Amino acid sequence: MNITEFFSTPIWVENKPEFLKKLDKASDSYVLKARELKKDYIKETKDKFSSYHSTSLLKDPDFMNFRDYVGSKAWEFLDWQGFDMSLYKIYFTEMWIQEFSRKGGGNHSAHTHWSQNVSGFYFLKCSDKTSYPYFMDPRQGAVMTKLKLKSDDEIFYGSELIHYKPKPGDLIIFPGYVTHGFAVDLGLDPFRFIHFNIQAGPKEVIKDV
Repeated sequence: MNITEFFSTPIWVENKPEFLKKLDKASDSYVLKARELKKDYIKETKDKFSSYHSTSLLKDPDFMNFRDYVGSKAWEFLDWQGFDMSLYKIYFTEMWIQEFSRKGGGNHSAHTHWSQNVSGFYFLKCSDKTSYPYFMDPRQGAVMTKLKLKSDDEIFYGSELIHYKPKPGDLIIFPGYVTHGFAVDLGLDPFRFIHFNIQAGPKEVIKDV
């Protein structure tokens, strides 16, 4: 029997270590400010159970080369899927840094970002002992009719959730409709990443941003 695949969900992963050193250093001040805003919570919880979010990175020149690269990859990602990108201009709606609590417990529950065409991460600090992203099957019909899997420790076509163990410098790009989250971090190693969201709009109505 010939096997064909339709309606699959692409996730692109690329290791780009050339951005790592500069962006990790540039992110330090953002993380310090984010932690300062939650200093009372940190004192109360002894720096457990939280995720610290920075302000926007979109206008920071230290992140501009990275932003340009990710933008070009997002355009390529949409074009590769068959969309007529000659009609559209892509632009970032969000880009920020997240760092999980140093004493463990940091996580991010499953969610999607409204009205986004591309989402993604760039990992600055991580290891095989830290948290990691997970992705859930976006096909509602498939989720409603799932059967019991042969094993919960393997990835099958019928799996409803997959995870990826990142390395520092890993860039992950995926469709904005995919529900994603982060597993609970144990606080054994630092865990920090950049999160971004991108929209595509008709060229004739989108101004340069």
